[in-house]
Amino acid sequence: MKEKLYTIELHDALTSGDECPFCWLERKLEQEAIEFVLGSSYMESDIRDRTDRAGFCRRHTKAMFDYGNNLGNAWIFKTRLTWLRRELEKRMDEFTPQPVTIFGKLRKKEDQECTLSGWIRQEESHCYICGRVEETYERVLDTFIHQVKHEKDFLKLAEDSRGFCIHHFADLVQVCDRELKAGEKEQVFSVLFGQMKRELSRMQEDIDWLIEKYDYRNADKSWKNSQDAVQRTMQKIIGGHPADPVFRNQK
Repeated sequence: MKEKLYTIELHDALTSGDECPFCWLERKLEQEAIEFVLGSSYMESDIRDRTDRAGFCRRHTKAMFDYGNNLGNAWIFKTRLTWLRRELEKRMDEFTPQPVTIFGKLRKKEDQECTLSGWIRQEESHCYICGRVEETYERVLDTFIHQVKHEKDFLKLAEDSRGFCIHHFADLVQVCDRELKAGEKEQVFSVLFGQMKRELSRMQEDIDWLIEKYDYRNADKSWKNSQDAVQRTMQKIIGGHPADPVFRNQK
């Protein structure tokens, strides 16, 4: 068990009414991370040292630009650029092209190692904000297991939620299968699997009716719960909040 339990955050997520409590929590963690990076912390040298080395993925680079704070972004990407220039120039100076041989041309593309390209791809594979979110998310999964083991009403709280997106459902099944005892697994999987079947059936009904509403014969009928069925179905299948407005600095 990691050093901190996120019981309050997990409780808030489960009672949020979201199609997936973990999507809801990830969005909250992501927004807090963006606010942290572009808040006063960008003036702290130790934080910029970490962001210089970790960098940012494409999605979070765009999210930081959309958030605003041009000066904060300028400082962060100034020092990230300085670090990248130094490291990239060093590797370009050391780079030796592969010899051209008939055997080299016959090798599969993925087997043709290029150390310079490999280093660049490695730099693209990590992100400071992704790392912060993933670290806390792992602790939330630990908290879920802890609550199942020690809080008798917790499983009912989880069951009363709208369930989980398929992406996060996979994480939950994996951690429960790894960490719980046989009797606990039987109880938890009975709840989670029954919930998933029920919630996917609800989602199917909503999106089916949304399509039916476009038939002129149903024009005067109620939309029921279908008006936002497209974005909720997207979330249930893949995760995230596709209909969210851009997250911006409100200060």
